[in-house]
Amino acid sequence: MRIGIHGRDSQAKTSPLIERILKQLSDRKAEIWLSSKFVKQIKSSLLTGIKYKTFKLGDNLQSLDFFFSLGGDGTMLESVTYIGKTEVPILGINAGRLGFLAITSRDDIEGALDALFTGAYKVESRTMLRLNSSTKLFDPLNFALNDFTIMKKDTSSMITVQVFVDGELLNSFWSDGIIVSTPTGSTGYSLSCGGPLVYPKSESFIITAVSPHNLGTRPIVISDKSEITFGIEGRSKKYLVSLDSRFETIDDYVKLKIKKEKFCTKLVQLSGYHYFNTLRQKLNWGLDIRN
Repeated sequence: MRIGIHGRDSQAKTSPLIERILKQLSDRKAEIWLSSKFVKQIKSSLLTGIKYKTFKLGDNLQSLDFFFSLGGDGTMLESVTYIGKTEVPILGINAGRLGFLAITSRDDIEGALDALFTGAYKVESRTMLRLNSSTKLFDPLNFALNDFTIMKKDTSSMITVQVFVDGELLNSFWSDGIIVSTPTGSTGYSLSCGGPLVYPKSESFIITAVSPHNLGTRPIVISDKSEITFGIEGRSKKYLVSLDSRFETIDDYVKLKIKKEKFCTKLVQLSGYHYFNTLRQKLNWGLDIRN
């Protein structure tokens, strides 16, 4: 079995977890592939006696059976850029606090590996969005699992973003910016800006304004079969656009279009997992200090 790993070793407490995973995989005769970025962060002592290959962003990882994302949700989004259209199933191993994407805890590593090697798991497909632009922004990584944003670049006045859905004007949003998220991304930036929680299997996009000036402005959920285009106006002629956690600066003449990506991200789900469980734990649903 070939397993790729990308992660972050930013905390002292992460090293024992990395050591456990590498030893377990080595004992199970797995072929280990590590991202070169991850290798540079790992203490050299952790790799002693471990046979592994390295890969970098842009390499074809089609031959992998699984991909481990070791960190938090941010690391998971980085992992998606490594996997891309190969659709290799990703297991998110949480090295810190509970995340919405990296849901396998450090205490469940052995059980998770047993499940992978015995086939006791499911794979859940998550919709992604694609950015088409007149200047080929982010190319060839012009896709996102969570969201796309248009934001003002400086701290001056707000901007006006005209949003068109299938060629029809939805609204002119006078705000700090606009978010287009997938159902997966509904628990991210969109949620912090008042967007709704959307079940991952919903075939939809969520459009949410960032700090809108008009209090009547509300998020809207549309079909992911739609194409979304934009017009941007403001005192500044420079704006920020993002795909997940990646940012670029654009001029106001750049044409932007969001549509559903042809490929998806596949997440490994172990026995007993359900999206609703994560919501209850992360959002403290059902808890009441009066009880």
